[in-house]
Parts: sequence; C-alpha cells; structure tokens
Amino acid sequence: MLKKLLLVATALGLLLTGPFVQAHHGWSSYDADQPLTLEVPLQSVNYRNPHADVSIEHDGRTWQVILAPISRLQSRGLPEADLTEGKTVTIVGYPRKDGTAEIRAERIIIDGRTIELR
Repeated sequence: MLKKLLLVATALGLLLTGPFVQAHHGWSSYDADQPLTLEVPLQSVNYRNPHADVSIEHDGRTWQVILAPISRLQSRGLPEADLTEGKTVTIVGYPRKDGTAEIRAERIIIDGRTIELR
C-alpha cells in the first residue's frame, strides 16, 4: 500500500511540475559561438519571473530576448520603468541553436548604462 501511495504521489508531482521545468530555458540550447550585438527598439516588455523578457525585430522576424530574473535586474540597476516599448537598447547575447527566434541576453545597454545579466 505504501509503495502505491508513493508511486501515485511521485506521478502527481511530475504532472504538476512538468510545465514549470519545460518552461525554463536551459543555457546549453544557445550558441555561445555566435554572439549577437543588436541595437534595436523594444517591441514589447514582460517584466516577470522566472525571467523578464522583451521582444524585438531582427532579420525580418520577431525575436524573444530572455533577460534575467527580476530580482537580478533590480539589484543591478534595471528597474521595470527603464524598459519601455519603443526604447532603443543594445542587446548582447546568443541565439538558440535550433533556429528558434530567441536570444539569451548576456548584457543590455540602456540609457548609456551597461547591465550585466549573468
């Protein structure tokens, strides 16, 4: 009986945590051999956990740029009010290896300030 209860609890735990694990971005998915430096206006901003992100236009596509957790952004001097749609920023980061229009940002340069994200 205890084995069945443990098996059911484990299965339920996996079902409940699966979407959260899948949503996390593993850094090995990004190509560190192909650094990008893009000066672009922000199309949209999502200042939320687990990672803030912005979208940009690059090479005729809309790209999602993964920033850092909000606590790190704030502690390094990048509050939500500094990230606004239409503001031009410089993003330095790495594209996904699989061709998905997504970038892992290492740093963002905004209003003359360089914020290291990792």
